[in-house]
Amino acid sequence: MARRISLREFQENLSRRLAAAQTGERRSLLGVQAGNENWLLNLSESGEILTPPPLAHVPLTRTWYRGLANVRGTLFGVIDFSSFHDGPPTVPSGQARLLLIGAKHGVHSSLLVTRVLGLRSEEDFEADHGPPDARPWVKQRMRDVQDHAWLRLDIPQLLAQGAFLDAGAD
Repeated sequence: MARRISLREFQENLSRRLAAAQTGERRSLLGVQAGNENWLLNLSESGEILTPPPLAHVPLTRTWYRGLANVRGTLFGVIDFSSFHDGPPTVPSGQARLLLIGAKHGVHSSLLVTRVLGLRSEEDFEADHGPPDARPWVKQRMRDVQDHAWLRLDIPQLLAQGAFLDAGAD
């Protein structure tokens, strides 16, 4: 049988939880590793994170286009995000994950990443004042407190790029 609590006890507990939620740290970024690069995605823009399902190979496509994944009856194109940037190919096993980034934007596209590094807070980073990145989908270059380089991904900008959308082999 469920434990009965008084109304006063319930209100005090609720008040504590609301106060903690208002003053708590807001982690609005998702950190991922793709090959040798660390990326930050806005949590509000990123989609579902999955263990990579079996991939169906698609002939006559670029090497970074890994194929199609069936996710609950919907087909998603799988882009190896490291290979897309001329990095080492990602093996879709172990710590590798599939990020369903395009569903929110009406594009059934996903990124295969080396591993997910967890939620991060914007306060953990500062702007990197080095040369800007030439890739238009890199919103900002950043550094964390350990001086590791991070790249902020602009998902709508990536999904709008012809180089990203054209998976057909030359």
